[in-house]
Amino acid sequence: MRAVDTNVLVRLLVRDDDAQVTAAEAFVESGAWVSLLALAETLWVLDAVYERTSAQIARAIDLLLNHEKLTLQDADVVASALQSFRAHPSLGFSDCLLLEVARKAGHLPLGTFDRNLARLEGGRRG
Repeated sequence: MRAVDTNVLVRLLVRDDDAQVTAAEAFVESGAWVSLLALAETLWVLDAVYERTSAQIARAIDLLLNHEKLTLQDADVVASALQSFRAHPSLGFSDCLLLEVARKAGHLPLGTFDRNLARLEGGRRG
């Protein structure tokens, strides 16, 4: 299966360049894999460059999770992180994802200096 990078995901979500949207859709038509790194970068771009709200970012993650042509790496982890992010949007999705990746790998607690992240189950203030 092919893999996609951040730019392809951003075009699929933001749809701000018709030619690139068409190319991105054609590339993923036969199926494509999304790494956690590409996902995290994409969400950072949506936040920092496109100034999307937490609710809009959550919807974008949901769209990617349910996209018929995309397979997300560790989709179960992404879904768990999305659930935490929706409950605690001030954390940011990447924090929620980091915690869920550590949980799946069996490496808890997650040490952090972020008070809000430390309050979640599995987090511990460093």
